[in-house]
Amino acid sequence: MDSGKLIHASSPKIDCWISMAAYSLLDLLKIRISLSVSLTTFTGYIVHSHAFSTHLLIPVIAVFILASGASSLNHFQERKFDSLMARTRERPLPSGTITPETALLISILCILSGSLILLLFSNLYSFILGLFAVLWYNGVYTYLKRITPFAVVPGSIVGAIPPVIGWIAAQGEILDPAVLALAFFFFIGQIPHFWLLLLKYGKEYEHAGFRSLTEIFDAGQLRRLTFTWVSATAVTALIFPLFGIISEFVMITVLILVSLILIFSFLGLILGKNEMIRISPAFMNLNVYYLLIMLILIIEALMR
Repeated sequence: MDSGKLIHASSPKIDCWISMAAYSLLDLLKIRISLSVSLTTFTGYIVHSHAFSTHLLIPVIAVFILASGASSLNHFQERKFDSLMARTRERPLPSGTITPETALLISILCILSGSLILLLFSNLYSFILGLFAVLWYNGVYTYLKRITPFAVVPGSIVGAIPPVIGWIAAQGEILDPAVLALAFFFFIGQIPHFWLLLLKYGKEYEHAGFRSLTEIFDAGQLRRLTFTWVSATAVTALIFPLFGIISEFVMITVLILVSLILIFSFLGLILGKNEMIRISPAFMNLNVYYLLIMLILIIEALMR
């Protein structure tokens, strides 16, 4: 057979294998979550500096790499539990598309490189916070999930750290009330994301060996709890004007408007029938809200 034809005939299989490998790698790194985390770092930097700069890329890229490494390590840590849940059994490790050893190696390389970037090209506080976030996520939160159904509350500290890294990378003070308010918003907002998952997958979490609020609350109670935390997220955003983070009348008005829209979009949790919630639209509402809030913060900062 002609070698050119042989190569041409096998190329679709090669292309398919490459596509599967790339998809598995992106899944291992939880690329969408890692990008979201780095965007909060971007926001923290801009809110303090009020300007774009090439230095901005350092903490943003470093946090993205760190988040990717922490995600890969989380896949490695929970591979046996993931194999027990329909929602996660197709992840790279349970499905066998990536070996545990490879995942562990990738995570180590990402965590080391992300940490070094912060240490060498940002500042010591950024490095310490970045490393602490990884240690808290993989060393504390990951194990707390098997001990207490309320693990997400202390675990959400991880979501509060990236914007602070951006802030101090821009030479901001770590104990500035403004950045603490910013961190508090991102801390609160992590919690309803997980409550939404439990509304649909709570029993799967129990079966896999995780502690779940479905052990304590019925569906109606869990829906009300989720609505409370969604509302708390929206209300927390309204403290930004009190700390001088947002001061323009137009931006304050938009902030109030999008926060009210978020609350109204979740009213079905407490007013509707006690039926299975559609997770994807609910997640989309929360994620779009977060994106809009960060956009408001960035525009406000650049206008000054």
